[in-house]
Amino acid sequence: MKYYIIAGEASGDLHGSNLMKALIKQDVDAQFRFWGGDLMKKVSDNIAKHYKELAFMGFAEVVMNLRTISKNLAFCKSDIENFQPDVIIFIDYSGFNLRIAKWAREKGYRTNYYVSPQVWASRAGRVKSIKRDIDSMYVILPFEKEFYESQHDYKVNFVGHPLIDAIANRAQVDEYNFRATHGLDDRPIIALLPGSRKQEITKMLSVMLSIVNHYPDYQFVIAGAPSQERSFYDSFIKNTNVSFVDNETYDLLSISTAALVTSGTATLETALFKVPQVVCYKGGWLSYQIAKRIITLKYISLVNLIMDKEVVTELIQNDFNSKRLKKELDLILTKEKREQLFMDYFELEKKLGGQGASENAAKLIFNSLKD
Repeated sequence: MKYYIIAGEASGDLHGSNLMKALIKQDVDAQFRFWGGDLMKKVSDNIAKHYKELAFMGFAEVVMNLRTISKNLAFCKSDIENFQPDVIIFIDYSGFNLRIAKWAREKGYRTNYYVSPQVWASRAGRVKSIKRDIDSMYVILPFEKEFYESQHDYKVNFVGHPLIDAIANRAQVDEYNFRATHGLDDRPIIALLPGSRKQEITKMLSVMLSIVNHYPDYQFVIAGAPSQERSFYDSFIKNTNVSFVDNETYDLLSISTAALVTSGTATLETALFKVPQVVCYKGGWLSYQIAKRIITLKYISLVNLIMDKEVVTELIQNDFNSKRLKKELDLILTKEKREQLFMDYFELEKKLGGQGASENAAKLIFNSLKD
């Protein structure tokens, strides 16, 4: 079978690569064409577009890049027609993927969605187009099944969360060697995860780094995103005692005592590594004003959304400042708060189900193609 997969971000690249590996187990003749990143390229070299070319953050930035986005949409449609896939598999990245899905439905292509757009967070009206344009939806968060089926009468498949697999299957890090390789001493580590796009990294790191000098007994380490070059981070760490680790976030989290994390998939990854965290987010003024009016959720972090309570503190927009950040970091370094977070994290992992999300999705996708 021929599979055309569209992933537009680093997390989609991770989930896409694991799905591709699982599809090969089901379909030894599988052929891939995809939008993704380096992880997917390790499975197949037939890449159409790298996600580094697609990362536009916030409403204002999207508007400023409408011409580029339009060109990408046109290229994608042409590329699909040249490849003639048996199925198109969309991975999150809703703004782009739902436009392609509408076109694909009109052209008669089979459409599957793996990792649902966050329609439960905002603009739930998009469910109407999903029901119209997507043959099968495979969701990875437990509350998404109830959202689609009970609230919108749309049957979906809950396959479990692929991060469980990604973390369980990774090679264990040798802490001594890791510290030696990256010039880290024996002080406890506080990881800084400022996001993956230049715009958000710039906003997040300026505040995160402002509190470093208050913690001489800890060492702070920035987790570099795979989508950015090392040179981009140099201006932030120049004249500081902060260290940098490039594209080794999981290894870093596995030996960290605490973390300051930009809202997104990284909050869930940090929780699954059982690392106490403070969730941070600050967007541009216009983007934030728009988002505030259309997002209907009580929380922004996946940890709190899945648990349906405040497990981790969220510092959003004006609350994300040096004073509040230091206060919350002090709190998660205390024994009492850490013990409570560990208990909540274990409960969170139970809610996500066991291993096998990628395999579950691959089996369902492949079997549907045989019908």
